[in-house]
Amino acid sequence: MSAETPVCQLLERQAFDYRGWLWVAPPRDAWLEAGQGSLLSADAALRTAWQAKGLPTASPFEAVDAAPAGAVLFWPKSHALGEWWLLWLCAHLPPGTPLQLVGENQGGIKRVLKVLAALGLGCRKLDTARRCGLYATRLDRVGIDPDAAWTRFEAEGLTLISHPGVFGHGKLDDGTRLLLGELPGALGLGESAAAIGSEAPAAVSSKKPGDILDLGCGDGILAAWLARRGARVTATDVNGFAVEATRRTFEANGLVGEALASDVYSALGARRFDAIVSNPPFHQERAIDYGPAGRLIREAPQHLTPGGRLLLVANAFLPYPDLLEAAFGGFEILADDRRFRVYAATRD
Repeated sequence: MSAETPVCQLLERQAFDYRGWLWVAPPRDAWLEAGQGSLLSADAALRTAWQAKGLPTASPFEAVDAAPAGAVLFWPKSHALGEWWLLWLCAHLPPGTPLQLVGENQGGIKRVLKVLAALGLGCRKLDTARRCGLYATRLDRVGIDPDAAWTRFEAEGLTLISHPGVFGHGKLDDGTRLLLGELPGALGLGESAAAIGSEAPAAVSSKKPGDILDLGCGDGILAAWLARRGARVTATDVNGFAVEATRRTFEANGLVGEALASDVYSALGARRFDAIVSNPPFHQERAIDYGPAGRLIREAPQHLTPGGRLLLVANAFLPYPDLLEAAFGGFEILADDRRFRVYAATRD
């Protein structure tokens, strides 16, 4: 089985035995899955694909093999996320564990030289090819807690917890803000005293919020906003960092909600909701990928109760109208600021 991605093609040409090694945050590549390493990833879809083949996997939010033969860290597009992974490995794997770091030049792999030097870790370049670089070091305790990467900020009267690699990290996305402005009218929600502050007079909602799914929850802004208004919220994301961020956002605001790792609807079984809200992703690293958003729209009617609504915001140029028309037989545009559109579609 030949490697498919440039970073794995660079690894494949090494005269090196990776048996018993840990692949950390890798891309999907059949060459990795045909080897004898194990996976460490926050990507629920990738872990599911490996598990389907009977291969060992782990999340950074659960126990991992404490002493692998070595580890290869695939440097991500987010430099801050790459630093977090490096700090996590230094904190959790034994000192002296061999570590290789691989990534695309365009993705900033050359910057790892300065990162390793700042941490007092030695480094040597092993190889370059396919516009990628491969470097080697050994792990050691560096005295920096990886949990320091978690940050908090305020938006819409909520405290949001975020992490590098989570969509909209550290700020409220403009598209999400546009969607939030449409939710009260689209869902028939009034403001409660809890939602607008205890000193304000309570207003009676015209409709009970019901069961709502926030699909692609990110830092949990939509889920927390809805939970604050009395909705029974389930929040899902394929990114484990987003799931953990949403759990922490619920906790920080004293709210109750469920947060699950899920590849679109994969973890939900036959569950149905009164509404689905989403600011769906359309990027996979640097490439445009409509796959998850396409599944979200196509399969939404199966996960909505009769009369249930799908409410999503997207960049105005994205080709979602045809998908909505095919799945629901029609849709509305609730808002359009020329950058983003808020779409609504109702199940018969």
